[in-house]
Amino acid sequence: MSPYDKPLVWMHGEILTPPFSKSARIETGYLLRQLQKGIVLSLPQSRPMPSIGTGCHELRINDESITWRIIYKIYSDAILILEVFDKKTNKTPTSVIDICKQRIRRFDIDVKKGNR
Repeated sequence: MSPYDKPLVWMHGEILTPPFSKSARIETGYLLRQLQKGIVLSLPQSRPMPSIGTGCHELRINDESITWRIIYKIYSDAILILEVFDKKTNKTPTSVIDICKQRIRRFDIDVKKGNR
């Protein structure tokens, strides 16, 4: 990792095989690495999630029989991973949106207190 790369800060979730297939885990790692390098991803890999907040996005990983989503927020100095889940419908569940908003607030409070 270059000193210019943004670190990943995991608020929730893991990317393990299983439940991710090996190929999905490798694709996820590649896409997260692109984000760390400052490369902006767009559809079909990622889409903005303004319903969660500014700078929030949904990473899309199509696995063998599951579609995974990774909700993340881009900060100037880090990539905050908010949630990892398998998406079963076209709409992001309200519970996922709400928990992501809570995690952003908690992270921002910790930063203000100097706990990061």
